[in-house]
Amino acid sequence: MPVQGGRLKRCLSVCLWRQSPLLLLGLLSLHVQAHGNILDSMLLKASNREAAGSGKESGGSAAPAPSAQRLLWCHCYHYCPEDSTNNTCRTDGYCFTMVEEEAAGVPVQTAGCLGLGGSVFQCRDTVGSQQRRSIECCTDEDYCNKNLHPTLPPLKPPLYVDGKIHHMALLVSVTVCSLILVTVIIFCYIRYRRQESRPRYSIGLEQDESYSLPGESLKDLIEQSQSSGSGSGLPLLVQRTIAKQIQMVKQIGKGRYGEVWMGKWRGEKVAVKVFFTTDEASWSRETEIYQTVLMRHENILGFIAADIKGTGSWTQLYLITDCHENGSLYDYLKSTTLDNKAMLRLAYSSVSGLCHLHTEIFGTQGKPAIAHRDLKSKNILVKRNGTCCIADLGLAVKFISDTNEVDIPPNTKVGTKRYMPPEVLDETLNKSHFQSYIMADMYSFGLILWEIARRCISGGILEEYQLPYHELVPTDPSYEDMKEVVCIKRLRPSFPNRWTSDECLRQMGKLMTECWAHNPGSRLTALRVKKTLAKMSESQDIKL
Repeated sequence: MPVQGGRLKRCLSVCLWRQSPLLLLGLLSLHVQAHGNILDSMLLKASNREAAGSGKESGGSAAPAPSAQRLLWCHCYHYCPEDSTNNTCRTDGYCFTMVEEEAAGVPVQTAGCLGLGGSVFQCRDTVGSQQRRSIECCTDEDYCNKNLHPTLPPLKPPLYVDGKIHHMALLVSVTVCSLILVTVIIFCYIRYRRQESRPRYSIGLEQDESYSLPGESLKDLIEQSQSSGSGSGLPLLVQRTIAKQIQMVKQIGKGRYGEVWMGKWRGEKVAVKVFFTTDEASWSRETEIYQTVLMRHENILGFIAADIKGTGSWTQLYLITDCHENGSLYDYLKSTTLDNKAMLRLAYSSVSGLCHLHTEIFGTQGKPAIAHRDLKSKNILVKRNGTCCIADLGLAVKFISDTNEVDIPPNTKVGTKRYMPPEVLDETLNKSHFQSYIMADMYSFGLILWEIARRCISGGILEEYQLPYHELVPTDPSYEDMKEVVCIKRLRPSFPNRWTSDECLRQMGKLMTECWAHNPGSRLTALRVKKTLAKMSESQDIKL
């Protein structure tokens, strides 16, 4: 039976082989694959046990290493684990050697192990760090980092300086800036002093090549122009030539219109009034009035020339007149004591100039009547011989008798509030009636007579100079201040008691009272005042 069974198996095998070779091959491959899977599972278990053991040795990490990753032995220095022996460590990543600079600038070298995770970033040098350092990594062989020798990167200029250096730099900067500032201030001051020491206006030192004046003096030129028959001043070309040849010397006055300079033309002193460009209307009007036919008079400021000079960016307006070094009547009275003769000389010459202004001269080339409209002690000049002349005609008005019209200048400015008559302050002045302006001038002239008389000595007594209404209104009075005193209260400057004991001063007081009467029609005319002063001089045996 056994024999038969063996035969049967062999028979079946032969039959199966013959009948189905593919079936046998499939069974064989399944057998081999099963054996291979068993082997792989055995190797995996062995490697897992080895990795677990190495993890316990290197620090107890529970993270399993990849089955195909080989652990690397590294040399460590300053970065050794706690259980390290003989300065060694193991890692699944890289060995590294690093050199870095301590605070004192001493390089310190360290070595150790880097784990695989994040080692790509850890093995790069940090760019832009404040501390200099360099790191090199390797995985070639065990202890490969012993052969690494990183060097420190070169020094870079510090972005932040030390506190002491910062304070030192700040101190140096402040010192240098202070020195520069002081130098600039000194330079500007020196320049300012140089400009002050020389003329500000560049009229002089220019010659008009197109026209050459003969060698006469100003007096000769003016006399020639008067004898030529025009009577309206020097020809325009002569005026411009004189203006270009004047050399400035020094500033002698300043007002709301501009400045007054003393100049020289061929050795003769002249006054140059330099107007602000905003005051061109006053310059134009004053030039027009001065060049009026038959305007020249010994008690009206002598006009020489007028000119405009500009460079495009600025314009200078010049009015050149006679120069009187005593200055204005205001300045003269503040520093000079008068006797009866000097008082009458000042008063008579002033009213003579005003009378010439107010008077119309008829003829082929006649002179129109002119009202000043800004009469005050600052607008009257004192000559060397003690007589006066009237100046500053920028607000003057002319009376055209042919058309019976008042020629009022296109000027927004008005006179001085302290010297304004009541009809101007309360706005009742008839602007279409020329006589109204004449009477307004006489009110102002009455105040000027009061200023002159106060400085006249009698019995060894005189008062210090004061402006009219000094005790009644502020230094710079408003319209309301003056209106209340002059129009409402109808007050006038008071007379000192001593005037009653001096006949000349008593008559002067009576004269000024009639000049500043509240009613314009009651005021004296300039001609009447002139005759009265002439009679007073005769009675005092004074030659004017």
